[in-house]
Amino acid sequence: MAFSKTLIASLLISLIIYSLVQAHDHEIMNGSVIGRSLLQKIDCGGACSERCKLSSRQNLCKRACGTCCQRCNCVPPGTSGNEDLCPCYANMTTHGGKHKCP
Repeated sequence: MAFSKTLIASLLISLIIYSLVQAHDHEIMNGSVIGRSLLQKIDCGGACSERCKLSSRQNLCKRACGTCCQRCNCVPPGTSGNEDLCPCYANMTTHGGKHKCP
């Protein structure tokens, strides 16, 4: 009799754990749970080289752009402007209140 109660309790616990794992997997597949590691990182070096190719101070531009890219994981297209496509990049400022990102 005690053996059957233990068996039933084990089965119930196993079913509960199984259903929790299935629910968690379902959330991940539907995008409800998105961690930083699941986001694809962009190539900041290539994106900043393209952004800064017309700059008169390319090394300074690439360094600032690289910092912004690492923080935002985004670089607006083109060599200037288009900052509305990457709000994090556009809103970053220096200690003096100037735009940080080229």
